[in-house]
Amino acid sequence: MKKILNILLVAIAFMVVGTSCQKEGLALEKPFVDINFFGKGAYITLNKTVNVNLNYAQLATSKVSVMVDPYNNGVTIKQVKLYAVKGTNADPKAWKLVKTVDINGTTELSATGTELATAFGVTLANLVNPGEYFTFYNQVVTADGKTFDLSNTLGALENATGYNACFRWSAYVVCPFTGGMAGKYKVMQDDWVDWNKGDIVNVTDGAAGEINLSQVWPNPAYGAIVSPGFIVKVDPATGTASLKSTAVFADYGYKLNASSLSGYVFSCTGYIGLRVGLYATGYGDQGVNALVLQKQ
Repeated sequence: MKKILNILLVAIAFMVVGTSCQKEGLALEKPFVDINFFGKGAYITLNKTVNVNLNYAQLATSKVSVMVDPYNNGVTIKQVKLYAVKGTNADPKAWKLVKTVDINGTTELSATGTELATAFGVTLANLVNPGEYFTFYNQVVTADGKTFDLSNTLGALENATGYNACFRWSAYVVCPFTGGMAGKYKVMQDDWVDWNKGDIVNVTDGAAGEINLSQVWPNPAYGAIVSPGFIVKVDPATGTASLKSTAVFADYGYKLNASSLSGYVFSCTGYIGLRVGLYATGYGDQGVNALVLQKQ
């Protein structure tokens, strides 16, 4: 039923999009029995995703992009205006114009860190931090000057996956993991309260693509390490952290293990920011606890 409803809404979208901003020429005295009485909208489809990770360590030249195709319904798409916001905001008033791209068959829509800094009117140093993201909004411009984007198109067209419409896409600011994270770190946040904010702790390197936080959790004043300890896996391409094992890693008089883990480990800034689900034997689920460390 939901699929059928989406198809109906998309059909209405094609009729309404073209007429929502321009109604001149409609023969209102005639019944709406002929599709030719309605205007036509236009949109682009996603051909492929090329890269959606901005490398913070090479922000000026790092490029994110997608390939798009003009949907062929008899309306000529002349250009796409590529807008961006930090985070997400569907209000066009918040969008910053990055560039205007001529459309000729399959076309790349791309942006570099330098282009984004120019669009936002800031220096590269003040543009963004690792872990943040941009949303790009594609505004189609037809040969006769009409424009179509999320603001004047029914959401059903974007949400109906069969149409593959590309009205927006996201890019994430990452910092490739290069290892060498061992050293002293200042505690910025510890929801497990083994340490206070400002305390200095030791982090050691693990195997390739890993860091060892066994000298952080547990604090030796409160508990003992259970081998192999608290090990975090890190994706080399993005610095995204994940849980290596759900095995017990600490003994506080009760056993403690991690049940989930997300966050980032950024070599380029010496930042470790994790959200860890903890489980204590005999006491149950201890919720998700933030651990944020900054290398000194």
